[in-house]
Amino acid sequence: MRRVAQHYDAEVGKTGLKGTQYSLLSYVFKLGPLRPGDLARAMKVDASTLTRNLKPLVAAGWLTLEAGSDGRSRLVSITDSGREKRSEAQRRWRVAQEGINQILGVEQVLALHALIDVSLERLSPLPGVDDE
Repeated sequence: MRRVAQHYDAEVGKTGLKGTQYSLLSYVFKLGPLRPGDLARAMKVDASTLTRNLKPLVAAGWLTLEAGSDGRSRLVSITDSGREKRSEAQRRWRVAQEGINQILGVEQVLALHALIDVSLERLSPLPGVDDE
């Protein structure tokens, strides 16, 4: 898994993003605007990790953290420049995927995805158990 992640990180890194940052932009793009707590749950990370990961993306102007509906809540949203950065990273992600397909072969990649899906399903937490 680390080798595959390194392959993707190297390619996505050409955009100036880490793989985790691309993932975060993608979650906000698909689900936002949303509260940080809801985003943390969707990403299966704790609140402090999310806060730490949001800071550089907000500082870069790719995400915003604004007041929510009741003054106490906050909402995370993606900006236009964040959409552009995500699109750029998405293109690099596809290049990485094509590279993996060439290295391993499409049949092997499909088998690997199937194995991962089954494994994650079997390893999923029991009802009532926190997934952090």
